[in-house]
Amino acid sequence: MVCTGGKSKEMAVKAVNTVVQKLRKGKIKIKNKPIVTIQNIVSSINLGGKVSLEQAARVLPRSMYEPEQFPGVIHRMIDPKTVILIFASGKIVCAGAKQEDAIHRSVNSIHNELEQKNLMVYE
Repeated sequence: MVCTGGKSKEMAVKAVNTVVQKLRKGKIKIKNKPIVTIQNIVSSINLGGKVSLEQAARVLPRSMYEPEQFPGVIHRMIDPKTVILIFASGKIVCAGAKQEDAIHRSVNSIHNELEQKNLMVYE
């Protein structure tokens, strides 16, 4: 079973347990208690400034920018292993983390890198 859209692990566990309970009421045999594992956390963040995407794609390693295909820079981080989508508005999406701490580390790392390389413009 795949559960998407939960805002927390607790919410995902509750949703899975609710579905299992309804399946059991419908006479579907489920022997064991479900084991919920988080596979992919997706989060959106506003960095509070604009980003020069063409410069970012040139300067950031493991980054790809093809504006005809997608309006943001796709940046692949190694540690933690996540993918960050960077948009000109300064908004980013971080995906692929299995733990909340990895999201925080990824976002802090890319934000610091964007600032250190003067890729952020604050208005």
